[in-house]
Amino acid sequence: MSDLDIKVQLEAVNKQLKDANEKLLPQAENALKEAKKHNELSGETKKNADEALSKVHALEIEKNTLEARLGDAEQLFKRNNDSPARAAAKTPGQIVAEFEGLVAFAQNLQQGEKLRIPIRGATTTADVPDIIEPMRLPGIDQQPKQRLFIRDLIAPGTTESNALFWVQQTGFTNAATIVPEGTKKPYSDIEFATKISQVGTIAHMFKASKQVLDDMSQLMSMIDAEMRYGLKQEEERQILFGNGTGSNLNGIVPQATAFNSPFNPDAPVTNIDIIRLAMLQGRLARLPATATVMDMIEWAKIEMTKNDLGNYIMANPMNLIGNTLWGLPVVDTDEPDFTGKFLTGAFASAAQIFDREEANVVISTENDTDFEDNMVSIRCEERLGLVVKRPESFIFGDFAAAKTLLNA
Repeated sequence: MSDLDIKVQLEAVNKQLKDANEKLLPQAENALKEAKKHNELSGETKKNADEALSKVHALEIEKNTLEARLGDAEQLFKRNNDSPARAAAKTPGQIVAEFEGLVAFAQNLQQGEKLRIPIRGATTTADVPDIIEPMRLPGIDQQPKQRLFIRDLIAPGTTESNALFWVQQTGFTNAATIVPEGTKKPYSDIEFATKISQVGTIAHMFKASKQVLDDMSQLMSMIDAEMRYGLKQEEERQILFGNGTGSNLNGIVPQATAFNSPFNPDAPVTNIDIIRLAMLQGRLARLPATATVMDMIEWAKIEMTKNDLGNYIMANPMNLIGNTLWGLPVVDTDEPDFTGKFLTGAFASAAQIFDREEANVVISTENDTDFEDNMVSIRCEERLGLVVKRPESFIFGDFAAAKTLLNA
């Protein structure tokens, strides 16, 4: 069917719809008078009104269908033709104002009635006759993230205080011996020291438009996830490298024992040897290591170590079973401060994390000038403490420095 045929048919349907509305109006008035007079409608009056209303609805459906087909046809014509159709492009306001049935509809406006005016192919301005709406790609492209790991290695705990008070055994003199009958028993000596570790607050804030967050739940979810990730990233830095000053946690690395080989092995010494020597150093402190953390580049070098025949000595590259070295799990990290470094220790028993307040996100419109600017302030924070019970069980070192020393 051509555009002209659709327009002729649409005009006929509009005329029928107008006649039906004009016929329906007196029937509705008669029904209203009858209902007021008798408190109910007769069967015939209700039947006539229902039939007229059904006809109006059927005509409206046919009209909407024709309008949609006409809109599609006009849009196709506009895409396939040059200047004549483009010059005739109209804005949505012009289409509505010039719509043929608008005047008749306004003159016979009844409560609850609706008028559908198709504006397909309309332009946003009269000066730009043809604008193609850009395609929106799903989702939000996010920045790559560092893998977080350290919390999973350490024993968890909770606290309801702002400081952690604990007692550490600092010495033990064992005087146990065979005691002859009738002689005094010897006294052993156990020494203790009280320790205090503070609970620190890690937090950051973000400002955003209230409308954007209201209208795009995906964006709010992304901001929530990014803020929590940023919090956990700083948490990891504090657990590893916190210097204990001010509000900083007292991290593992500043308290760890420097790598010092228990003996001098035969040269050449490799990174694999250094990790075994660090494990031995911790074992001599009576606290066997439970895991090793190292720079991911150094771990890749270990995995790629080959024998004289060119075969990998760690595993079959096509069938890796996980990061393990000398029977312990290995966690590789891209933390900048860990470049070329390693940390071996009894993570599961010699340190513990105590959560005072788990990570949470709070949104407020009553910060600064947020209310008048229609902005929101988003705060993400957590509170936790770290107890390193046995610093001597953690061995920290630099691969290059250790190899230089041992291969000398």
